[in-house]
Amino acid sequence: MQITSALVLLAVIWFMTLFIVLPIRMRTQGDEGKVTMGTPAGAPARIDMRRKVKITSIVAVLLWIPAVYVIVAGWITVDDFDLFNRFGGGLERLE
Repeated sequence: MQITSALVLLAVIWFMTLFIVLPIRMRTQGDEGKVTMGTPAGAPARIDMRRKVKITSIVAVLLWIPAVYVIVAGWITVDDFDLFNRFGGGLERLE
């Protein structure tokens, strides 16, 4: 695995984790009873993005490390995803 592949994998995991973490413990303006004019009641009343980014980063790295290990160890390869045999039985012939 090249460094760029590892960084792209980290970015994908990080953003997926962010979208999961964002709604956790969110209080809406409707919950607070103070709806700002021009916004929906479901809009966040306040959000602590620094805390959410820290949590996201920690969880993403904890998920990324085993994912990189599995890929580098060879437990999962491109051939595992070649459902239509497009590579002709393996990538060995390409090398």
